[in-house]
Amino acid sequence: MCSLGLFPPPPPPGDVTLYELNNVLVCGRLSEQLPLAFQRQVPDLPVLTLPKEPLKAHGRLEPSARSPFIHHRESLWKRCLSAWRDAGLCGLLRELASAEEEGLQWLRTGSSHALAVCRWLSSLHGSLFPHLSLTSEDMIAAFSQAVDWAGCTIRAFAWHPHTNKFAVALLDDSIRVYNSNSATVPSLKHRLQRNVAAMAWKPLCASILAVACQSCVLVWHLDPTSLSTRPSSGCAQVLSCPGHSPVTSLAWAPSGERLLSASPVDTAMLVWDVSTETCVQLQWFGGGGVTYLAWSPDGSKVLAATPSAVFRVWEAQMWTCERWPTIRGRCQTGCWSPDGSRLLFTVLGESVIYSLSFSEYRGEMQGQVGGSKTASIVADLSQTTFETLYGEERIGGEVHSMVWDPTGERLAVIIRGHPECAGSQPAVAVFRTRNSPVFELLPCGFVRGERGAQPQLISFHPCFPQGALLTVCWSSGRISHIPFFFVSALEPRGSPRGSPAPVLGSVREQPLFSEL
Repeated sequence: MCSLGLFPPPPPPGDVTLYELNNVLVCGRLSEQLPLAFQRQVPDLPVLTLPKEPLKAHGRLEPSARSPFIHHRESLWKRCLSAWRDAGLCGLLRELASAEEEGLQWLRTGSSHALAVCRWLSSLHGSLFPHLSLTSEDMIAAFSQAVDWAGCTIRAFAWHPHTNKFAVALLDDSIRVYNSNSATVPSLKHRLQRNVAAMAWKPLCASILAVACQSCVLVWHLDPTSLSTRPSSGCAQVLSCPGHSPVTSLAWAPSGERLLSASPVDTAMLVWDVSTETCVQLQWFGGGGVTYLAWSPDGSKVLAATPSAVFRVWEAQMWTCERWPTIRGRCQTGCWSPDGSRLLFTVLGESVIYSLSFSEYRGEMQGQVGGSKTASIVADLSQTTFETLYGEERIGGEVHSMVWDPTGERLAVIIRGHPECAGSQPAVAVFRTRNSPVFELLPCGFVRGERGAQPQLISFHPCFPQGALLTVCWSSGRISHIPFFFVSALEPRGSPRGSPAPVLGSVREQPLFSEL
């Protein structure tokens, strides 16, 4: 089992991580460039610094807030339809209970009693799942893959799966799209684009971007040849479903045929057919909602984390699932090996990385998830003190987010640290990995940014031919790209497969983790 005690000491203060060569992370000053031999091997990507000052987050609206404009009084059925769309059953009953039309006393009385029952059931449900008492913004901040979603400049980041293009969601709810082959930087804005939690580009497509927002999913259709910096809001499809908000996670099928969305308040995971704007609910009771999604690169399985101490893995052909209860807390993050045979995940409140292996079934066994009965611990990230020439430095703690590069040979994790311990701060740890013939997890080093900057988001470039390219979004608003130069072991990668329309499947419970 790998531990932080096996890692080399972190870079000295003032130095930043520049690149990896010969399995060693090389650090230097921020102004230093890559060696000439490597400069042509790295795409000309923009290194950005997006300061927080020019950006202004939208102010919070209290639940009782009303529009400052006086609107024309609509008919009751129109008001009920709008309330159902915005707030579901409780909103509909609230509208009926406050109706002022004559001759509806019986309807107002019945709606008031039904609303009281709904509120009682809601309070009971909230006692079982405390996250339901949070506001939408606090809920997104709690389940976002960004370390400080509420206060950081950059709230979400997404690489395009096939080109040197990426999207950045900012504090002011705008999204900017950067392309190494174009000086044009489109800025995406929409009236429903509020509190962006995640983004995902559609695979096998030039410019379709899905955005997880507070009240819906927006799907932007961008013309890659356009020189416009402000695409019209008409370029965005709106995908919404009553009771499915806020949306905190998205995942495209590797084939691009389906889009998944998840909300912590909805126990159903929605499978969207974007072309028809229709969805199928993968409903399974228990867990209190769905917080995080990860579709395996080979398209065969989907990780679905919940706000409670259980997570599920769905099989994407027959749409059956298996569930694993955890011991201490919810599944915080997870990532798949390139062939979909292994899942690495972490649990809130624990400083370890777990591993689950999966078998591929054919014939009569097809349609089963095939997960191992127990999860093994492959890395211990407990706090470790490093003695350096510049004093002691403590690194370790819970893992907030984790990404595995497309070659399956580098794993990057953001370790939150312990704010109550002096000298402990968030850090990015990089592991060398191998999935075949046996799984190996070996230390590589720590990634450091400029002085005072803390990592917020991490993502690997999906098609960097010289090894792996790690993008780190820092608390200072800087986005840096760190190349890892190595020769891949030419491990076969999974190919996208079509995913049929889902049907409600079965579930099989797995026992608790074993600490191997």
